[in-house]
Amino acid sequence: MRKRLCNTAGKTAKCTINACLSEVLANRLAVPLSYLKQNETMKKVLITGANKSIGFETAKQLLDLGYYVYLGSRDLKKGEEAARQLQSANVQAIQIDISNSQSIAEARKNIGELDVLINNAGISGGFPQSAITTGVAVMREVFDTNYFGTIQVTQAFIDLLKKSPEPRIVNVTSGLASLTLHSDPAWKFYQVKSAAYGPSKTALNAYTVVLAYEFKDTAFKVNVIDPGYTATDFNDHRGPRNVADAAKDIVKFATLGSDGPSGIFYSVDNNPETGVSPW
Repeated sequence: MRKRLCNTAGKTAKCTINACLSEVLANRLAVPLSYLKQNETMKKVLITGANKSIGFETAKQLLDLGYYVYLGSRDLKKGEEAARQLQSANVQAIQIDISNSQSIAEARKNIGELDVLINNAGISGGFPQSAITTGVAVMREVFDTNYFGTIQVTQAFIDLLKKSPEPRIVNVTSGLASLTLHSDPAWKFYQVKSAAYGPSKTALNAYTVVLAYEFKDTAFKVNVIDPGYTATDFNDHRGPRNVADAAKDIVKFATLGSDGPSGIFYSVDNNPETGVSPW
């Protein structure tokens, strides 16, 4: 007896070619058809500076939630190695140096759809940073990445985000960006002052307020998230938080529902109770 091509033939008088082909492909790939259909419409996210630390962990968590991840890295080889470590067909390394406009333009050519933008890449400029002795060249370098670079990336990809039914922008900031807390001697980080890094994040916060306002009557959700004092290469692994918990805060705002907030500064370090930090 000839083996039936697909189960559909036994259920109806006529087995359509498309139904049979779909079943055969699903069986050969050993993947449920429901997954194949989901894969066609999965949300897509670009994470800058995602080849290590918090960015890498954020990519991992979003992959687990079913997102397609564009893993942004200034060094493409490092990005490709990070992508291999994630062991997923739903991740693609993208070379992007956010302080270089040409690099951003090239990255834009390689991405056709986008639902979420996570501006995670940033630099410290080195510490300590005295207001008197820190060179202007260092300050410009930090601002070119943390502030102007983030703006360039946002503007380059905003057209794609506008096409998404639920666009999300997460700008990764620092608790040290709060001017209110920097003026409070009782704040636990009051003694931690920096002439370049902190102010660059304060400026980023200000930009985010304006950006969120411009999209206040749309489906956009735009927020700044402080991952907290986390042990990474950025601070010689001295922070008390781990990258998994830090990434969870970013992922929370990258996946906000339609009733989620927009235009807030979220920092568990600054406000352990609600997470809403003073500006």
